[in-house]
Parts: sequence; C-alpha cells; structure tokens
Amino acid sequence: MQRRIKFSQPLSIRLTHWFNTVFLLAMIASGLQIFNAYPAFAEKGYEFCCYPLAGKPMPEWARLGGWLAGGLRFHFFFMWFFILNGLLYVAYVFASGEWRRRLFLPPDARGAWEMQLYYLRLRREKPDYGMYNGLQKLAYTGTLALGALSVLTGLAIWKPVSLPWLSGLLGGYVAARFWHFLIVWAFVGFIVVHLFMTLVVDREATRSMLVGTYREPADA
Repeated sequence: MQRRIKFSQPLSIRLTHWFNTVFLLAMIASGLQIFNAYPAFAEKGYEFCCYPLAGKPMPEWARLGGWLAGGLRFHFFFMWFFILNGLLYVAYVFASGEWRRRLFLPPDARGAWEMQLYYLRLRREKPDYGMYNGLQKLAYTGTLALGALSVLTGLAIWKPVSLPWLSGLLGGYVAARFWHFLIVWAFVGFIVVHLFMTLVVDREATRSMLVGTYREPADA
C-alpha cells in the first residue's frame, strides 16, 4: 500500500528525545543505587505509612554505580545533562512554535477522552487528529511536568539545609524523598506504555523518531 508523509519530526526534537532517553535511564538506575543504601523512608525506629517494601534492596541489575558513592557520582553527573537537555527541548518547542502541536490544552481534553474510549474498544471509529491526538499530548505534557517535579524534589533532598523552603513546601525531607521516588516509578510506567504504543500499536512513531518522517496509508 502506498504511503504518504503525514508530518516530519524536527531534528532538534529527535536529538533531545534520544539524549533524554539515555540521561533518564542513567538517572533512574543511579537513583536506585542511592536508594539502596537506605531502602526505606522513615527514620530508624519509626514507620512510614506508604511504603510496604521497607528494608528490601533493589535488584542489582537495575542499579548503576556499584555502591552509594558511585551512584551519587553518576546521578549528579547525568543530572546536569538531563536538566540542560530538558531546557533545550522546552526552548526549542516554544521558540519554533512546535508547542501548538504538542502541548496539552483544555480543548484537547475531549480528544483525549475519545481516544481513550477507542483504545478501550468502547468507540468504533478512530478519532480524527493532527500530528498528535489529545491522549498523546496529555502524556507528553505530563512527562514535562514529571521532569520539572523530579528536579525540584531532587533539589529538596540534595540541599535540605540550603533550600528549607522547598523541602518544607513538599512536606519535609522524608516526604520530598518519597515524592522523588514516586516520580521515578511514574517515569518507568510511562516508558513501559510508551514502548508498547510505539513498538506495537504505532510503529511509525518509532520510525519518525529515527528518520524524521511519519508515513500513513494513502487512504487513511
């Protein structure tokens, strides 16, 4: 079947996407190594309400750094690249006008709901959309929010004395550390769903991030 080009992924988007993949995975793995040094949230002698796996270490295959100091070195090294890459992405998206096609806005809520119904087989016809549907916009905008929160919660637990207002805003050091931990697993969940959607549901999305062009059937 002849296929036509629906849109093209800008080179800047593709580069920041793949760099972010490397940096994010390194941050997650090194963060788990740091967490492994004290795999709990409450201080010794106290209990924490919301983490039933306290005291159980993370599997070795998921960790980067070998020990606490190694995990910290990797984490802080990749942290700056993760932040810089995110800032470059956001700057490009807004400077180029790409945000109009990618950012989730209130009018996109209906499209996101309709697409969710379609994926759940509660809607027979696939909704019409442009470059991204409402559900994709919601997911990608959500990851930007997660990235910002990961930086803020990370700063709160890295510099609790220098930034007491930030730590206090998040509920204190223990709470900030827990939020940081939850954000990690939110990223992991997004990665799993993202891989399924791009490798199984829509393989052209993966191709477009490699070569730039996204093709669709001519009669679609």
